[in-house]
Parts: sequence; structure tokens; C-alpha cells
Amino acid sequence: MTIEIRGGVELPAHREDIELQTEDGLTLVGELATPVSGTPVATIIFLHPLPTGGGFMDSHIIRKAAARLPALADIAVLRFNFRSARSPRGISEGEFGHGIAEGADLAAAVAFVAARGLPVPWLIGWSFGTEVLLKHGLQHPIAGAILLSPPLRRTSDAELAAWSTASVPLVAIVPEFDDYLRPPEARERFALVPKVQLVAVEGGKHLWVGEAQTSRVLNEIVARVNPSAAPLPTTWD
Repeated sequence: MTIEIRGGVELPAHREDIELQTEDGLTLVGELATPVSGTPVATIIFLHPLPTGGGFMDSHIIRKAAARLPALADIAVLRFNFRSARSPRGISEGEFGHGIAEGADLAAAVAFVAARGLPVPWLIGWSFGTEVLLKHGLQHPIAGAILLSPPLRRTSDAELAAWSTASVPLVAIVPEFDDYLRPPEARERFALVPKVQLVAVEGGKHLWVGEAQTSRVLNEIVARVNPSAAPLPTTWD
């Protein structure tokens, strides 16, 4: 039977509930999804939107990436709740850290990926997650970074400029109708990082609601992380 890949469809993967231990003594909850057959060709560490605004590891783009990409693109997906965030998986310990303390959460996720021997780690942040990524991502051995709907509200010019000399690619995917930063303003702010690949998505919105926007985002991710798997199929046998 052939099914259409859309909405909440969950494709086959090995899914494991995990816990991350931070350097300041907190336990964070999360999930690792890996391909059923064989070793992943790359790994995504997903950093979710603002916890105080309802963001968590099940925010829909992240949940759908974990549901689809292990099967469609041989990509391992690690998602977790930042400190203080809660989801059906559980609650991560600690208090909201305004993007600063969350640097320890990111470090715990990177350490977990290294301990498991997972290959080619990419960081992907969405909204608030991009602020954490831009502040702390260059401290870690990563293959690249992708920003979804970056607001750049907590990101200083100095933090942005640091990425101009990074040896890894930085991609910013900016919706045409974003609530916080639209493509014209994004081009001005990212002028500090001439190497950035800025993708303006016509008709896109901050939350990427709807299958068309979801598919666009996931295809942009796969085109960087495992280009041989792009574009993603729309059906599954």
C-alpha cells in the first residue's frame, strides 16, 4: 500500500527515549530517532522554539523531521526539551535561561552525539533555538548550522560576526511573512556574515504551518545535510 507523506505520518525508525546530563547538574529529556537499517549518514541536533512561548521538542517541524528523515534521508534526529520545557516525553529540569544557560543544554546534546558515535552533526535551530545556536554553536565540532525563522532578538552583532570566520556552512531560512525578521531586514543583519546562505521563502510564515511549508523546510534541510536524498519523496510504500 502506498501512503501520502503529510501531516502526522510517522515512518519507520528506531526511536529511543533518552536523557541528557548538563554540566550544571540538570537532566533533560529527549528522543533519538535513527534509521531502521544501517548507520545514519548524518545527524541533526534540533533546538526548539521559545519554551515560555510554548516551544518544545514536539513543535511540529521538529516532530515531523524525527518522523520522516530517518526513513527518507538516512538522517539521525536528536530532539530534546531545553531546561524547564515540557512535552509528552516529560519535563526537563531547571529554569528558563534566556538563551544563555541553554548553552549547557546544547553542550550536553553534542556530547551525547559524540558518545554514541553518531556521524556528521548538524545544528538546526528554530526561532529561539537559533539564538542558542548562534550564541554557543561555534564552541562545538559541527558540520554546519541551519537557522529556521531566526528572530535575532537575543543575538548580538558580535555573536553574528563570529560566524563570518567559521569553517562550517551557515544557512538562514527566512519566511517572507515572518513575525520578527523578514528577508529584507535579515539581509541587513546577516551582512556581518557574508558567507551565510540566506534562503527567502515566498509565502512562508514564522511557524511554517501547513504541509507545503513543512515540506519546503525539510527539503531545505536535507539538501544541505544529505544532498543525495533531496528532494524528498511524497509517498511511502
